Amino acid sequence: MSLPSPRHLFRAAAAAEMVTWAGLLGAMALKYGGATDAAMPLAGGVHGFVFLCYAAVTVAVWIDGRWPTGRGLTGLASAVVPFMTIPFERAQARRGEPADRWRVLDRTPTGHTPAEPTAAERLLARVLRRPAASATAALAVVVVVFLLLLAAGPPTEWGR
Repeated sequence: MSLPSPRHLFRAAAAAEMVTWAGLLGAMALKYGGATDAAMPLAGGVHGFVFLCYAAVTVAVWIDGRWPTGRGLTGLASAVVPFMTIPFERAQARRGEPADRWRVLDRTPTGHTPAEPTAAERLLARVLRRPAASATAALAVVVVVFLLLLAAGPPTEWGR
């Protein structure tokens, strides 16, 4: 399994999040416009799944790029506002981020002593060194979280 660069992975996740927002908003327009609510379960489910995947990718590039906390949280929050993942991704691209290579996997001498890797960076490196097994495990975690959220029902019914 070939490992995509952080930049390509983040760009794809941001685009997927935007597309699923469009699908969800379209399904909501059909439902609340009185046409049909048949599209809501599929659109909501797909959007929720992609939202969780975007969050996982954002955390990975946040750790790899050593983003400041505010930037990482802004990246996560951009998924909550319809279509904001693309402007956020483009703003990061203008900064040259995420990188074209996974920094946590870079073993190239740089001529200076690198900072000691954090526990999160060591975990991310371990995950990236075994992409097939890690992708399977990550997918399993996302599916479990997705199923738990699905069982909990719509967020509007959580306090009832």
